Amino acid sequence: MGGLGCPAALYLAASGVGRLTLADADAVDLTNLQRQILYRTDSVGGKKVEEAAKTLHAVNPEVEVVPLEQRVSAQTAERLVAEADVVLDCSDNFATRHVLNRACVKYARPLVSGAAIRFDGQLMVFDLRSRQAPCYACLFPEDGEVEDVQCSTMGVLAPLTGTIGAMQALEAVKLLARAGDTPLGQLTLFDAKLSQLRAVAVKKDPRCEVCAAR
Repeated sequence: MGGLGCPAALYLAASGVGRLTLADADAVDLTNLQRQILYRTDSVGGKKVEEAAKTLHAVNPEVEVVPLEQRVSAQTAERLVAEADVVLDCSDNFATRHVLNRACVKYARPLVSGAAIRFDGQLMVFDLRSRQAPCYACLFPEDGEVEDVQCSTMGVLAPLTGTIGAMQALEAVKLLARAGDTPLGQLTLFDAKLSQLRAVAVKKDPRCEVCAAR
């Protein structure tokens, strides 16, 4: 429930999604308010999932919000993914991303992945209902040497997180409503400095340790 999760959850609740499960172990800090739009100054010190639930219920009291004050782990990911229709990955670390990806591959759930740092954002839908679709590990292998970079240390343009989070909600609503097209294997890159979008094709890795054996 950070910079991406806040706008994504807000638009999903406003769109009438019946149940939202929110997972985050952190409390609201004053520095979060610059980009995490579900919280206010009186939210500081409170648990993110609880404060987020209050705001979402104020927007749509009929939405069922399930707040989980915990990080998604290998032990919990499978249960959470199995109960979901669509999974939004709004996390800021590769460990969580790979845990969610493995569970989504196992249960064939669509995974809407977003990321934002500094002036750069990215979005990709891994529609794992299709056996031809790549998974997150096809793009970023689990054994790859990729360094975690977080907004708290590297900085991020606040509206950029809102842009990518809203795009994640858009793709999730399309999947739930079975409306529009979700291109297989398309990574969307957004350069906020130039206000430009670029699409990059990502193919399924036939040797991927996560999805190749499906």
